[in-house]
Amino acid sequence: MADLVKDKPQKHEKKVEKLPTDGTRSKEKAGRAKDPAITAPGVDEQGDDQGTAGMMENTYQLGPSGQFPVSAVSNILKEEITNTLQEEKYEAQRCQDLTLTLCEGIRNRVKELLIPRYKTVVLVHIGQLNGQGMQISSRCLWDPSCDTFTSYSFKNTSVFCSGTVYGVYFE
Repeated sequence: MADLVKDKPQKHEKKVEKLPTDGTRSKEKAGRAKDPAITAPGVDEQGDDQGTAGMMENTYQLGPSGQFPVSAVSNILKEEITNTLQEEKYEAQRCQDLTLTLCEGIRNRVKELLIPRYKTVVLVHIGQLNGQGMQISSRCLWDPSCDTFTSYSFKNTSVFCSGTVYGVYFE
């Protein structure tokens, strides 16, 4: 019985693959294709360059080259909300669609400003105006030296709207 226990490998023992001293892998693994995650991007297995025009090099830039244009974004936010909701009456399904339309329109116009290395987040809330109160809050990881936001509130006879655009620097 004691001999049988000694002959069986223990469960906790790990098999260790021994590499040849010349740094190459064993023969059975040499024929296998290379892992694409290990090869350099833009270079195939033979080492030929596939055109790395789309690749960008590191800039090692630690801060923004310019500030987020709060006034321009604020004007876009006001124009989009006011022009869209000026004569609107509250209808639940219509306001749900308007929220998506406003977010896309604001985001597209802010993207046209070509603000480098800033991510923009657009939030729009639309509701029925019945004299009620409402508090909207948000939380995020924030660097006050370069991250910022702008907000705008709108009311007409039956609809209220609150829109916020966050500009968060992307390192």
